[in-house]
Amino acid sequence: MHSRHHLRYLAEQLASRPGGSSVDRLGTALHDAQVDLNPHQVDAALFAFQSPLQDGVILADEVGLGKTIEAGLVILQRWSENTRRILVICPASLRKQWGQELREKFFLPSQIFDGPSWNTAIRGEQRNPFEQPEIVICSYQFAAARAEALGEILWDLVVIDEAHRVRNVYKTDNKIGRALRGALRGRKKLLLTATPLQNSLMELYGLVSFIDEYAFGDERSFRLQYSRLTDSGSFDQLRRRLQPYCHRTLRRQVTEYISYTQRIPITQDFIPGNDEQQLYELVSAYLQREKLHGLPSGQRSLMTLVLRKLLASSTFAIAGALDSLLRRLHLRLKDDTHAKQVNLDTELGEDYEDLTETAEEWEESSTLLSATDREALEAEILELTDLRDRAIGITENAKGQALVEVLQVGFAKTKELGAEDKVLIFTESRRTQNYLHRLLNDHGYDDIVLFNGSNTDPGTREIYREWQQVHQGSDRISGSRTADTRAALVDAFRYKARIMIATEAAAEGINLQFCSLIVNYDLPWNPQRIEQRIGRCHRYGQKHDVIVINFLNRNNAADQRVFQLLAEKFQLFSGVFGASDEILGAVESGVDFQHRIVDIYQNARNAGEIKQQFDQLQLELETHIDAAMQQTRQQLLEHFDADVHDRLRINLAESKHYLGKLEQNLWQLTRGVLADHARFDDSQNSFRLENCPPGLATSNTQTLLGTYRMTRFPESGHKYRLQHPLAQWVIDRGKALETPDASLVIDYSSHRAAGGARRSRIEALTAQCGWLQLERLDIDSAGGHERHLLLAAVDDHGQALDEETTADLLRVAGEINTGSTGPAPEQLQAAVDRCADSVLSAVSERNQQYFLDAIEKLDNRAADLKNGLEQSLKELDRDIRATKQQARSIADLEGKIELHQKINGLEKRRNQQRRDLYAAQDQIDEDKERLIDDVQSRLKQQTERESIYRLRWHIQTQ
Repeated sequence: MHSRHHLRYLAEQLASRPGGSSVDRLGTALHDAQVDLNPHQVDAALFAFQSPLQDGVILADEVGLGKTIEAGLVILQRWSENTRRILVICPASLRKQWGQELREKFFLPSQIFDGPSWNTAIRGEQRNPFEQPEIVICSYQFAAARAEALGEILWDLVVIDEAHRVRNVYKTDNKIGRALRGALRGRKKLLLTATPLQNSLMELYGLVSFIDEYAFGDERSFRLQYSRLTDSGSFDQLRRRLQPYCHRTLRRQVTEYISYTQRIPITQDFIPGNDEQQLYELVSAYLQREKLHGLPSGQRSLMTLVLRKLLASSTFAIAGALDSLLRRLHLRLKDDTHAKQVNLDTELGEDYEDLTETAEEWEESSTLLSATDREALEAEILELTDLRDRAIGITENAKGQALVEVLQVGFAKTKELGAEDKVLIFTESRRTQNYLHRLLNDHGYDDIVLFNGSNTDPGTREIYREWQQVHQGSDRISGSRTADTRAALVDAFRYKARIMIATEAAAEGINLQFCSLIVNYDLPWNPQRIEQRIGRCHRYGQKHDVIVINFLNRNNAADQRVFQLLAEKFQLFSGVFGASDEILGAVESGVDFQHRIVDIYQNARNAGEIKQQFDQLQLELETHIDAAMQQTRQQLLEHFDADVHDRLRINLAESKHYLGKLEQNLWQLTRGVLADHARFDDSQNSFRLENCPPGLATSNTQTLLGTYRMTRFPESGHKYRLQHPLAQWVIDRGKALETPDASLVIDYSSHRAAGGARRSRIEALTAQCGWLQLERLDIDSAGGHERHLLLAAVDDHGQALDEETTADLLRVAGEINTGSTGPAPEQLQAAVDRCADSVLSAVSERNQQYFLDAIEKLDNRAADLKNGLEQSLKELDRDIRATKQQARSIADLEGKIELHQKINGLEKRRNQQRRDLYAAQDQIDEDKERLIDDVQSRLKQQTERESIYRLRWHIQTQ
């Protein structure tokens, strides 16, 4: 049993807060995160902490390496350091996934903001809803539209996902990027993108200037220096200047730690029946009409996308959509003001669940005239009624029958590969989901799980009820019914069901690597969406090749060309890695790509036009995917494999060693503090809290009782982690223990007899005595608040013990005797002072490097700006020489006079620029000095030392 002094030491160790960017800086995050410890993710997270004077970094790992995990580690560490004004900006389609990842993997609370939730907060008289005790998550469009409110918050950290969306922020037409840059100026930023460089080196300028407007000069000077990297000197210089800002790891560099399986594509052809084909042609012709009254004004393009996707999904899906259009038209015929009672967005969104996210980023290209006449409305109602009735009358779909056939092929393939007999079927329609459920049930498949945006069907409610009973009292229950229902459905699919039929709701935030057969019953036109779907199964932890089945309508030329683009150009369905960074970067969010596809379906009237327009789209994509730019990206942003491999091995070893010590300290402290309140099982690293200590009693005491496991992925009970309320109480309790100066008697022979680990350093001190002192050192500087422990010891001869020997004195249980210990020798305080000097020297050295890096950055910026001004003068000189040459060669007097007037004007401009040059250069130097003063003030250190206790130690003989 450890004494109070031992427990106090353990608690102080756990509460210490190192600075810098070493592995121990990420201690809490690495211990608490419910993720596998991948060294490249640790490496990336540490990169984000490398300089407190820098306003952010870009994490640019290739697709599939877990940039969300890397950002999550940074967020969790910041959160544990009580810097909690944290914002995540991401595409609308990723908001829920971010919330789930933060909650499930990092135990962090978040608030997702959209229009309705914002308005609710405003009505609740909240002046600025961005002011939240939780992590705020919102979309690009939402944040930019509320830039003023966004800028009022002093964010500690802003994470921007898919950050290539702001890489053109230097352009005046990038309104969203410029609004966000202005609102977030001076805030710490973490940009995530697999494609920091797609088409132009100016995109790197845009991303870096979004983080730090002092990293380079201005746009013009950057173009002059780096737009043509023809000489190695300028190339190497740009590479050096980018290195502090951009971190990139490639998939081929981490195969030592992560094994990747293949994607195997299967294409299932089908030919619609005559009734289905006729329905398709009639609905398509209706949608192609110049004027329509059935679709809301201003949403023609978006609603056309939705209806075409539902038409391709199933007759059941399009029948429901047409019925919604009909009811809207009937109301307009009765009274146009009542037509709003049919909210088409809401009704179609209940079936096509991707509508809300798509609509937020969809810029409408065309609108309808609102004026209409009664006769046209009546004619359209008759037409839609006929189309709806035709759809309702079709009870069998050729694609559905093809699914039944191809499932047998897929299951045979999974058996051949040794994978589990499970399949994940994706559809874009809730009505199609229900149809497939009925169809597969009729063919003998009764072990089916449905997964959609609401998850309210009777089967799902029963699954949820049973899951709650099994996991009652464990961390698996989050308290959010939505999140817990999703977890219950995943467990049901994993342990009981053979088939999961899912809508787009399952494309985000769930891990199904135990399944290796995916069916895209409906194929999205958004490549990002397809990659998300396949990524549910083809991900880290997948042990088998993943089979991807797609359906292809052989009667539809446009469908065939879309599939060709997705399969051949985007390479989504085959290979080891799926879509490349270059491809996904070329389409960015995928919404613009969908726009183009809708336009082709709407405007191409025959096979020839379809071919021509798809050829043009393919050509544009190939232009974006520039091989020369890919080579430039590799040379600028990628490091040599050997360097990366060595660094990752070191990080992995250091991380495991540090976590081992941290977990051991937490375990021993918890055993000591909760000895009278819990039963401990050392073999399982678990304990059961049977009653709460008096100081821990709260209104939710019952939620704290139960089993705790110090494992990364506990199957039951609570995950015991540093940020858990119980662990925080244990640490606080340990720090509060009264530890007066005392004597420590270590009976090493009893320690060994009780099974204690051998400590050779302690053996060497047998029969010796000395002194030990423990102090706390707090430092405040540019890196924030740091807390270090100072531990030193001397023997009775005044000889200082080394660091490890001193620590061993408190790793072995001993008997504490309070009372007078007599005066400590001067050598003890001198030894503690040397410990303090060592820490302060390391911090000062680190701060000095921060300062030198900042000075170099500001010097480079000043040189950029001055070079730009001087280059302008050189260009004017060239123009003057060229104009004089032209004037000498012209014979016409009137022309000569005109050119000499032009020369006079150019020379006046040059003379003015020369005068302005010196003033501008002086201003640049003044700005640099001002920024240097700011850096110096931020680097000032404030320190405080506090003595914790002093011990007189003695090692007993046998």
